[in-house]
Amino acid sequence: MTSARPWALLAAGAIALAGSLQARSDVGDVVADGTASRIDSGSSSRETRRRAVAALPLERIMEPQRRAVDACVRSATLYRRLPVETVVCDADLLDFALQKPETIVDMWRVLGISRLSLDPTAAGQWRLSDGYGTVGVLRLVHREQQGLSGLLVFHGRGAYTGPLSPRNLTGSCVLLVRHGPAMPAVDGRQRQTIQIDSFVDMDGVGLEIVTRTLQPLIVRSAAANFHEICLFVSTLSESARSNPEGVAQLAGRLPQTTPADRQALATIARRAAQPGLRAGVDVASADRLQTELAARWLSAEDLDRLQRK
Repeated sequence: MTSARPWALLAAGAIALAGSLQARSDVGDVVADGTASRIDSGSSSRETRRRAVAALPLERIMEPQRRAVDACVRSATLYRRLPVETVVCDADLLDFALQKPETIVDMWRVLGISRLSLDPTAAGQWRLSDGYGTVGVLRLVHREQQGLSGLLVFHGRGAYTGPLSPRNLTGSCVLLVRHGPAMPAVDGRQRQTIQIDSFVDMDGVGLEIVTRTLQPLIVRSAAANFHEICLFVSTLSESARSNPEGVAQLAGRLPQTTPADRQALATIARRAAQPGLRAGVDVASADRLQTELAARWLSAEDLDRLQRK
């Protein structure tokens, strides 16, 4: 089984939304999986960056977060618009995942598919570690909702120590996340689009290291991990449609998730269920659901270990 490569400093912010899944997000695997064209569909162009800056609702962000966001965007070492993802997913589940990323990360840890830890320290604020040398703090500094479409602005501050860089790296990151409904799937299932614009501002020596050495790796790893997290959320949404009580029972097993958030996830799953689906699920069914959710990201050996838990 391959291991996911860290996102260096981009992980200081973006990792909370597209964490280091332990397989298939390695850069080599991305090319082998035929997703290179998707990765290349992102953009770092001057015009794309200008539009992203214009879309940031700075005037509606409270101080002092506004100053921090503005400073990072103005002096960003690296800008990247990640490839737009369209996912088959219930709108309420996506909104929950974006506002409560610690619950999704908790689920990854239970399934054994990520080393990432994301611990709430206050409302809309998390302390993170990716298990590969990146640590930091992430804050949700602004959120807007218009109907089924939404906009979120995150600001992160973090550091990376590891083999990808000869020096310790520190910096900050701003993420502009926009989502909204897409045309439904042929069978009527809801679909959502997600777009992320990322700005990374490196400190001191990190500027040269990133621009000369790490930028291609950061760009490709970020796109790969973003794609993988969208696949996971889509798989979770489909599980909610076909086995809502299994998702509710899995939510009840999440050790780092608050009782209120466990209940909220269970309620969303039941609301998303296919009409006429029989209520109730046994433990064996919930266990099979865990295997189904983890199957893409675990080796056969690790899946077998998960099933024996």
